[in-house]
Amino acid sequence: MFNIEACFDQQLLEVRRERPTVVFPESLDTRVIEAICHLIRFVRPVLLAPQSEVAAIAAGDSAIDSDRLAYAFSECAFIDISQRNDLIEDYANLLIGRLGEIGETIDREEALRRASQPVWFAILAVLAGHADSVVGGAVYGPKDYFRPMIKLLKGRHVATEAGIVILPDDHKHTLFPENILVLGDAGVNAVMDARTLAEVAVSTCAIARDIFPETVLPTIYGTIVSYSHHGSDEGQGAELARQALKLLPEILARRIQKEERYSSIKLQGEVKVNAALSERSAMYYHDPGFEGRPNVLICPNLDTGNLLFHLYAAQFPEAKKFGSISGVSFRGMSLAQDCTAEDVRLTVKANAIRRYKRGKWQRTPVDAFFKRYRILSINPGSTSTKIAMYEGDTEKFTQEIQHTPEELAPFEGQPITTQLQFRKNAIQRFLASNKISVTDLDAVSGRGGLLHPMPHGTFIVNDRMLEDLKAGPFGEHASNLGALIARDLVGDSGIPAFIVDPVVVDEAPDRVKITGVKDIRRKVISHALNQIATAHRYAEEHETFYERLNLIVCHMGGGISIGAHKRGRYIDANDGLDGEGPFSPQRSGSLPVGAFMNLALSGKYTQAELKQLIKGKGGLIDLLGTSNLIELGRRYEEGDKHVQSILDAQAYQIAKWISSMLPAFDGERVDRILLTGGMARAEFLMAEIHRLLQSFGCGITVYPGENEMSALAKGAVRVLAGKEKAKEYSPDSNSK
Repeated sequence: MFNIEACFDQQLLEVRRERPTVVFPESLDTRVIEAICHLIRFVRPVLLAPQSEVAAIAAGDSAIDSDRLAYAFSECAFIDISQRNDLIEDYANLLIGRLGEIGETIDREEALRRASQPVWFAILAVLAGHADSVVGGAVYGPKDYFRPMIKLLKGRHVATEAGIVILPDDHKHTLFPENILVLGDAGVNAVMDARTLAEVAVSTCAIARDIFPETVLPTIYGTIVSYSHHGSDEGQGAELARQALKLLPEILARRIQKEERYSSIKLQGEVKVNAALSERSAMYYHDPGFEGRPNVLICPNLDTGNLLFHLYAAQFPEAKKFGSISGVSFRGMSLAQDCTAEDVRLTVKANAIRRYKRGKWQRTPVDAFFKRYRILSINPGSTSTKIAMYEGDTEKFTQEIQHTPEELAPFEGQPITTQLQFRKNAIQRFLASNKISVTDLDAVSGRGGLLHPMPHGTFIVNDRMLEDLKAGPFGEHASNLGALIARDLVGDSGIPAFIVDPVVVDEAPDRVKITGVKDIRRKVISHALNQIATAHRYAEEHETFYERLNLIVCHMGGGISIGAHKRGRYIDANDGLDGEGPFSPQRSGSLPVGAFMNLALSGKYTQAELKQLIKGKGGLIDLLGTSNLIELGRRYEEGDKHVQSILDAQAYQIAKWISSMLPAFDGERVDRILLTGGMARAEFLMAEIHRLLQSFGCGITVYPGENEMSALAKGAVRVLAGKEKAKEYSPDSNSK
């Protein structure tokens, strides 16, 4: 059977932006609750019931996984309607006005009564712009949900309800390509005429084109079905269908003019219903002018549409079935009362795909149920300061402010902290030029610098942190400016300043740090920000918590750090800053101690030159003369034996160090290996690491590039949204 859900997931991951807000008025139905547990990646659910009531219902259903449920709850908004008189008042006024627009009147008492009911509350929330879509019908019948939804949300376009059925493999593929059948129902419109039927025909085919890529269905073949043979004067709706056929070219042409992909739609006329459903009948009644078998059937009346949909649903209970509606601007979705949790998921995902592809949505109009926090991220580098502002899940802008050698010359030879005012001024000028005030923000999040070892998380920039960064007892680095700038920018405004997962995150037990020389202890200094952000990303994509996974994360950039993340604790990592681990584009990696000691004592290199070999001029720069992986990848593919031997050795060392993290989990299973950083874009290198680790016992996921700016923002949001508590920098309690 065609895997429709995998097809949907792939498309959503390719095209999604922010997640739309979807209201579920039937929040105490176990099918809906189970579906929500698998929708968090793609939508923000609003449940119209107290969390305690939803949890009590879910606890009685063994099909609902408790871990998934807990994660889903952390991403949902729970609305107890009885406690939201403010919204009920607003929605009642909105209902009176909307009904007035369509010629109906209602008194205020009745409006308040309806607005306090889950279905009406949900529909009105969408109408008010507080949510993007409503989905219902699993509990409430058409009179109680579907009709009010269409009445309030329908726009000026003709409404179409399409039923999609994915038939099992034992159904003949020759009847419907890929065993995909799409049924369009014109009966949802109060008035039926030829133009309405023609509009429904084109809309149904457009729905099919929206949700099925051309790799699955290269051409959408649609036809209007009737109870007559084409050319006969008899049969139900025959004349209506033929009048509609004359209008199809004009209506389809308008669609194609707006979006070229609809040119793959072929509407081929009227066909007798039994010819559409039977190969045998098709031999006698099929129009010879048809180019292919129709996979979209447009039913001219409600009875025919319902009959065909339920016929296939009953005959093939294992079939996948769901619906999609046009004419309501993607704001309404309808479920069958006999739907499964899977049907709910497919309905919501299909709506989201169409919404994205049609370019109708960027973000929920009104920030009502999910606050969109505005976060400024600051990441100082040696010659630039990168800033980005996030609003909700969306990056509003990112800017790398370059600092010229002439601008930096006055600070040469001085502590990095002397650049504080200079860098802060540059940021303020940029914000002012874009009419952004710090008071418009919810938080400022700076890159953490060289501090005392600390646990992972989001830390408030407190006075003790500022003292340590200014004194610089742990070294000079541009990242030391992150917290200082963030705190200076917010001043006395009351807006919090944070740092997130600095390079000194250290949750490793003592056994990790003991070496064979008592005067030397291992340090944990790594790309903690991107490592932990990547681990969070993987957890979110699998709808669970970072704290419930065992992960090995390998960050591959100018330096390489490999970390063991055991159920939310960062318990081991190589000291990538000091050269430990595999050799990287710019760093030597771990070296044989005796050989390095002999080299150090040989007089061939000065102490400064040796330090550069360890960090800055080692690794690929020393071995191949360049750290440009694009160039090296080209030479690798062209068969340069020397390049191949070096890069194969690098892949081997990376895989070897990844494997070395296995004991850190004390025998527990590793859930996933995650590869990230700039080097993760080198496909030839990733392929070799995959090959070397294929017997490791878990899969590998690659996240190319770095996500540091987003990670800074997300760390702040987790605190502001109450998902985590902000931590206090307290070296006496945090240090190892």
